[in-house]
Amino acid sequence: MNLVRIGLAGFGNIGSSVFENLKRNASLIESRSGLNLAITAIAEKDIRRKRRVALPKSLHVPNLEALIQRSDIVIELMGGCGAAAELALGALRAGKPVVTANKAMLAVRGREIFSASALHQTPIFFEASVAGGIPVLRAIRESLMVNRFSHIYGIVNGTCNYILTQMAERGVAFADALKEAQELGYAEPDPTFDIEGFDSAHKATVLATLAYNRCVDFKQVYVEGITRISAEDMRCARQLGYAIKLLAIVRRVDDREVEVRVHPTLIPQHNRLVSIRGVTNAVSIRGHVVGDLEFSGPGAGGNATSSAVIGDLIEAARYHLSRRGCNQPPFNAIIHPDGPRVKKMGDVVSRFYLRLAVEDSPGVLAQISSLLGKAKIGIASVIQTEARAGKTVPLILMTHEARNLSMQNALKKISRLKCVKAKPVTFRVETFEN
Repeated sequence: MNLVRIGLAGFGNIGSSVFENLKRNASLIESRSGLNLAITAIAEKDIRRKRRVALPKSLHVPNLEALIQRSDIVIELMGGCGAAAELALGALRAGKPVVTANKAMLAVRGREIFSASALHQTPIFFEASVAGGIPVLRAIRESLMVNRFSHIYGIVNGTCNYILTQMAERGVAFADALKEAQELGYAEPDPTFDIEGFDSAHKATVLATLAYNRCVDFKQVYVEGITRISAEDMRCARQLGYAIKLLAIVRRVDDREVEVRVHPTLIPQHNRLVSIRGVTNAVSIRGHVVGDLEFSGPGAGGNATSSAVIGDLIEAARYHLSRRGCNQPPFNAIIHPDGPRVKKMGDVVSRFYLRLAVEDSPGVLAQISSLLGKAKIGIASVIQTEARAGKTVPLILMTHEARNLSMQNALKKISRLKCVKAKPVTFRVETFEN
């Protein structure tokens, strides 16, 4: 009576881990949930590829339509925003719940998918789309439902965090840390998606959508990667009492506007996020009732992600079995397709770290501080290494709060000074005081 047929699309690292863990832990799942979950169909493009877990040929189906027909619940682990989204939409139209780990699909096509979910009163579950095995989305939508969230900060990309950890702790260059991450399997052969911040931005979009119950437009999210960070920046940040992390930031401005952005950020050394090392993920949430909460753990990998997928699967199965007597809409039916306005990056107020390569000669600091002053940007501290006159030296400035647009305009003028010998490097600073 409690048999639930599962269709699995995608049999890569995560898909095969889901298959293996469902099979290995079937008795544990049934003893705790009373559910008999059986994968009855698997869709995979390359069935001949060698895998750690063998793909059962008897379960393989020729297309995604057949997968939907032979299942009560669809697990989408294909990735991408094309066929994966069409599968999710087809399943929802058929009244079959969807479980996915696909943050890109949700970020880029979320409005379409959540609208279909609401129209057909069929849920889509996506715990594994953010922070792997950490149950942060479930906490936001269930345990913390009474809270309004003033902000969410996240280290949500293990590849970038591993690279920055090696740069900070061992003083290695970015290129060397990236190469090491690739050799260890933490970074893809083409790491662009991770190191340029897009993976984190997709996850930030999902977090914001769930936290505020409205679809956030991914195209409005500010994205900046970690490729400009140098070992010198790491040393200077530490000297100033900070560490540099790639941070996903979601912040409520008011009922109509939110900040959603991803960029390298200087974080005070005493903040717990600084201690998040290697490929570990962490998310910090502030609710107006509960206060500050922190979640950390494995953000990727087959087993960690499959744990989140199976948790969603159990919830989807319970929904499927009770649907006829269920009078309440599925949770994501209340995510409204019309999202809040994402604050333009130029209007966001930040403190800044600024590194300049300047000629070591009299009056240089005065020229730079004059241009910053005209832009109404105050200087909080200055670091300049000693050198012989006439040589190029790094000049490090920490500013007080300023609008991003004001800083960008000031940087254009500063970069044109004859004493400035290279393109300025600037990163934002978060003190977590608000």
